Amino acid sequence: MKKVKKVGMSIAWFCLGTLMLHAQERKGVTIEHLGTNNTLVRITEVGKYLLLPIQDNGEEATVNIVADGKQERSIVARLATSKVDYTVPLDLTPYRGKQVVLNILTTQGRNSVREAKQDVCWKNFSVSDTYDATNREKYRPAFHHTPLYGWMNDPNGMVYKDSVWHLCYQWNPYGSKWQNMTWGHSTSRDLIHWEHHEPALLPDGLGTIFSGSSAIDHANSAGFGKDAVVAMYTSAAASQMQSLAYSTDGGHTFTTYPGNPVLTLESEARDPNMWWNEKQGQWNLVLAHALEKEMLFFASPDMKKWTLQSRFGKDLGAQDGVWECPDLFELPVAGSDEKRWVLLCNINPGGPFGGSATQYFVGEWDGRSFKADTDAQGNVPTKWMDYGKDHYATVSWSDVPDGRRTVIGWMSNWQYAAEVPTLQFRSANTLPRELGLFKDADGQYYLSSTPSPELEALRDKRMQYIRQLSVGKRARTVALPTQNDGICEILLEMDARRATSITLTLSNKADETVAMTYDATKNEVSFDRTRSGITDFSQDFPSVTVAPTHTTDGKLNLRIFIDRSSIELFEQNGRLAMTNLVFPTAPYSTLTLQAEGGNARVNKLTIYSLQTIF
Repeated sequence: MKKVKKVGMSIAWFCLGTLMLHAQERKGVTIEHLGTNNTLVRITEVGKYLLLPIQDNGEEATVNIVADGKQERSIVARLATSKVDYTVPLDLTPYRGKQVVLNILTTQGRNSVREAKQDVCWKNFSVSDTYDATNREKYRPAFHHTPLYGWMNDPNGMVYKDSVWHLCYQWNPYGSKWQNMTWGHSTSRDLIHWEHHEPALLPDGLGTIFSGSSAIDHANSAGFGKDAVVAMYTSAAASQMQSLAYSTDGGHTFTTYPGNPVLTLESEARDPNMWWNEKQGQWNLVLAHALEKEMLFFASPDMKKWTLQSRFGKDLGAQDGVWECPDLFELPVAGSDEKRWVLLCNINPGGPFGGSATQYFVGEWDGRSFKADTDAQGNVPTKWMDYGKDHYATVSWSDVPDGRRTVIGWMSNWQYAAEVPTLQFRSANTLPRELGLFKDADGQYYLSSTPSPELEALRDKRMQYIRQLSVGKRARTVALPTQNDGICEILLEMDARRATSITLTLSNKADETVAMTYDATKNEVSFDRTRSGITDFSQDFPSVTVAPTHTTDGKLNLRIFIDRSSIELFEQNGRLAMTNLVFPTAPYSTLTLQAEGGNARVNKLTIYSLQTIF
């Protein structure tokens, strides 16, 4: 009798324990394990967000969001298995008043349900009315645009409307690696300070939201309303196709066009960039035929029905990677009444120093086709917009007044973008830049790229001002600002005179260095970040990049922006641009100048401390 009673008690406790393990209450959720790779998370409390626990190097799980029995969305997240690196918010407000269940499918193999239950994510889901996006990253830039959290790559849908700069971007709201492509959205009135908004475009039944552009439809040609902001983007699922969305509130919120997709092809094509052709009274579109490594040009009266007009690029320029993120615009040539057209073509891989980069072509556009200029040998030369490792997906804002052509890029490289030493967020944008054209001694036209004039408002105090400094083999050192983690702007006018080279070295107390060398004999500037700080997260990160100066008189005026994790170097007239990430363990505190082959002269050295944008 006692044995039976004991067995009965054991069975009772076993059943109760099974039920307790099967349905675990956790901070506003109930966890129900259905098998080794399937778990339900039920929302049991009302709140604005469900906080998802993420492990950056974890396996991807599919999270199906079910409301009142209907699947609303599906996202991919690297749910934490052994540790929680950070949390990301899943917005619950669209499902208020409904019963919400997450049906989660994991990919990692488990031998038993008991083993699957040990994943730390199940103990760390929680419902909250707030999400703390306060910066917790040592290397978050102090004056560059970044997402509040999550992964970011290409800038998208950039339009200037009602004195507001709209910047959308490829965004993963659910982790700091590429996935769940959405259009994040930020705005600025000064190109310096950015306000973050709700996403502009979310994945839908046609796929995730890849790159694209926006333009103002002043004549209501599409029927969405006069002065509507119309976005065209790539819907990406099993195939890539082009879709529309429109905004009637100045670009703040978008409605998806119910007739999507508006353009389909039999092969992979993406990143539509459209503009209004005033002369022909129609819309033009350039689309990256990615794997074919060419650009396709279309025309439309209403943005809905597109006709292929021409192709450009087969076997031209850099061909080592896919072609992406095109842009086409006309620019005046400095010092003349001439104008030329410029076609931006971002390529990955195949950049001049490995990985991704922005090439461009200068030529003629007749409203139907683009013809690139050739060199003296009759070849179409390969030209690069920026000679650093970390400048990609560069495109321009539409509808900017005063004839400005203002661009911004993604400040990273596909070789290591997912591995850089940050977790809360990954990637920043470059500084905004103004584009122009100049004609060099070789008869070729080249892009100039200068920091946008609004950026001068970042300057705080003039920390150094030195004139007529002789520089030779003996090192001359200058202190850099220490406030705000040493962020600063350096302006340097120098004359090589008898020297064959001049080297500017940034260094810190950890003996980490960045060496920027002007070689007066080769008319080149090099940037060495092999000892710049943390470099071992990727074998492709330590590097030396080299850029032509387009000068032959031994004189060079440089403008250098140093942020917490990046350095952007420009020649004052924009004939040189070089963007490189750096991750020093301590801020660079000293600038050292040395010359080889003879004495050089620094005519003027000015250093400004800069304000943060936070």
